[in-house]
Amino acid sequence: MNPISSILLDAGPDPSRHLNVLLLLGVAVFGGTVGARIFRRFRIPQIIGSILIGLLIGQSGLRLVSEDVVQAVEPLNYFALGIIGFLIGGELKLEILRKYGRQFTAILVAEGVAAFTLVSGATILLAYLFTHDLRMSVALGVVLGAISSATDPASTIQVLWEYKTRGVLTTAVIAVVALDDALALTLYAIGTSVAGILTGNAGSGVAAGLATTAYELAVSLVVGCIGGFVLKAILVRLQDEDAELTFAVGAVLLAIGLSIALELDVILASMALGLTLANVAPLRSPRTFEIVKRFAPPIYVLFFVLVGARLKIESLSMLVVLLVIAYVVGRSVGKIGGAYLGGKWSGANRCVRNYLGLCLFAQGGVAIGLSILASHRFTPDISSMVILVVASTTFIVQLAGPLFVKFGVKKAGEIGLNVREEDLIETYRVADVMDAKVPIIPAGASLKEVIRIVSGTDAHYYPVVDRENRLAGAITLHGIRNTFATQELHDWLVALDIIEPIVATVTPQTPLAEALGQARRYNLDRLPVVEPDRPDVLAGVLDCPTVRRSLAAEVLSRQQKADNTHDAHEYSEKPKADE
Repeated sequence: MNPISSILLDAGPDPSRHLNVLLLLGVAVFGGTVGARIFRRFRIPQIIGSILIGLLIGQSGLRLVSEDVVQAVEPLNYFALGIIGFLIGGELKLEILRKYGRQFTAILVAEGVAAFTLVSGATILLAYLFTHDLRMSVALGVVLGAISSATDPASTIQVLWEYKTRGVLTTAVIAVVALDDALALTLYAIGTSVAGILTGNAGSGVAAGLATTAYELAVSLVVGCIGGFVLKAILVRLQDEDAELTFAVGAVLLAIGLSIALELDVILASMALGLTLANVAPLRSPRTFEIVKRFAPPIYVLFFVLVGARLKIESLSMLVVLLVIAYVVGRSVGKIGGAYLGGKWSGANRCVRNYLGLCLFAQGGVAIGLSILASHRFTPDISSMVILVVASTTFIVQLAGPLFVKFGVKKAGEIGLNVREEDLIETYRVADVMDAKVPIIPAGASLKEVIRIVSGTDAHYYPVVDRENRLAGAITLHGIRNTFATQELHDWLVALDIIEPIVATVTPQTPLAEALGQARRYNLDRLPVVEPDRPDVLAGVLDCPTVRRSLAAEVLSRQQKADNTHDAHEYSEKPKADE
């Protein structure tokens, strides 16, 4: 077999049936993107399309992807989780944590413990009714209950980014899903220790399990914090975006690699890296996070396609089916009810109390990883049950979760509030922002007349037109200064003698993004706007610096509105003193 064939063919037992690794990556990224775009047209979160493409080619669909190949690309899942953790950390500013820390902690504990309690109770009851083995039922219940507390940050945050949300609910969602990982690991340590004692696989006991978990969480934070300080020291010396991206991704990979080598939590270490960078370099880091976010989409698509590819929909026993139903219902009620109660006890905003639980349905990599860890600690009966239930429920909530996230942030009124200048630019045409009343200079105006017009306005750009309003050129303040400095001035000079040629023009219907791109291409600050059907007739001027300042002010206004909307709403709902 020649080298090219050995690369392209799968090394599995039946290479004709399965996609090789390179072909899998191509199909995953291309097909996942197509699926995402299709679902986006129907106003459905894009990641559902990516997951369904994975399901189609994976173990529950056409079986084009073997388990060996899925395992071979497993490191890419860690990479995706690391990038997501890094970007989540970048959203967690210390001032926000100080302001809402008590609320976030109360909500986190309430929703996690509520899901744990309901799922554990329902599982114990069902398992005992079918098996009449109380110890096995309790062991299965506490393990599934602990796993149910985990929330998948990847799909949840991706929906928030897709719909450009901003506000107190978005802030709460980001904080809770970021910290949910640590809570799930703690509950898992307790649950598996208790289950081990009941099944005779006690290991080192509850105290030792909690100590191990505390060590993993603490060292994960230390690894991330050290990486954040090192990355900050490097970035402050860089001006090149390519080098900035390379160092940032390299830092994330180092955090992931150290976490795997030391058996730490990948997401928590990456999140600590991003959190540290965002807070020690508040002015420098936003550009870095933006660069990484632009780099990440293919990684996300691949991650969600692989989520779908690894899911197996098998013939399930009645007990497993009932456990799946109990798990989904108990977890959902626990997340919604716990988030509401935690928010009420801590005095959280009304929209946080009402809708945060809806944004915590997704379950993914953390839950799957914990179920695999549990499978190595217990008897085959418990191990197979845990994996079947978690895999089946992951499939259900990964499809339903993004829809509930969208519903929650939509009801809270936070969709579209986290806009950037680039987002606004896409919505405008030149006619929306051009100056149609710009001062003009007649082509035959004398030098004295030109100076009189210029001194009477604060404009920087003066189109020169003939008697029929046809554009002949332009005079700029910079050009006037050059004229005074380099030419001998005479009274007989007219506007035509000092004009600059027109390099490029746009029409009122030109998209603003295209017009600004044209200005950058020719290194111009201002562009003449001409009539569409008469390209020599002036309609106005596009002042690019002024447009940029207006867009920046609008972005700031929208962000302030997003941050203050719920506070104003809460204030308006409080009863007046005389009522």
